[in-house]
Amino acid sequence: MSRKPTIVLVHGAFAGGSGFRPVAERLVAAGYPVAAAPNPLRGLAFDTEQVRALLDSIEGPIVLVGHSYGGAVISAAALGNANVKALVYLAAFVPETGESVQALVEKYPGSTVGESLKPVRLPGGQVDLYIDPRVFHAHFAADLPTGEAEILAITQRPATAAALGEPASGPQAWHTIPNYHLISGGDRIIPPAAQEFMARRSGATVEVVEGASHLVFVSHPATTVALIDKAATEYA
Repeated sequence: MSRKPTIVLVHGAFAGGSGFRPVAERLVAAGYPVAAAPNPLRGLAFDTEQVRALLDSIEGPIVLVGHSYGGAVISAAALGNANVKALVYLAAFVPETGESVQALVEKYPGSTVGESLKPVRLPGGQVDLYIDPRVFHAHFAADLPTGEAEILAITQRPATAAALGEPASGPQAWHTIPNYHLISGGDRIIPPAAQEFMARRSGATVEVVEGASHLVFVSHPATTVALIDKAATEYA
């Protein structure tokens, strides 16, 4: 491989791009160009177009990484872009056409997301959803220190209820692009059984981090980077 691919990191709901800092620092130290894509969290089709525009601006090969809802975004945004050589899913949703993240989280028992959400009504009738800071640590980031989880709860990015309920439309890129899944074995947001189902369906290379929370990329940055590096070196 003549050049290292650009690693594009796409955050999910209730977490922003700043959460990727420990991962990005390691990737940069390893010589990778890195971009953290802003994910508006307004609607799946809208968010997909925003990320796709960034991908179109990048020259050369790309490894596209998505966490949680970001997995649904990259599954659509990568379609038709020949530069995207691998997809990496971090405790992520990997929908098939017609599936929403809401439907996938309800497919298996064990998620606390429904009881964790705090709605904020917006002008025009839309609703923003947050993880209630009172349960953020226990439900979203249980394997992080209390202080770090508190800061992440404060800086979380809300998603609209419409985005989480919007079905994936059109073909999904994981059918044709090699994909890798980091499964968080102690996840209380996306049940591990749901993650395993999606990984099997996509024919992924899988690694399980036993006991890891939904923020596996924050609590286990070295393991996360190792999987991204694997994807980057195997695609050729």
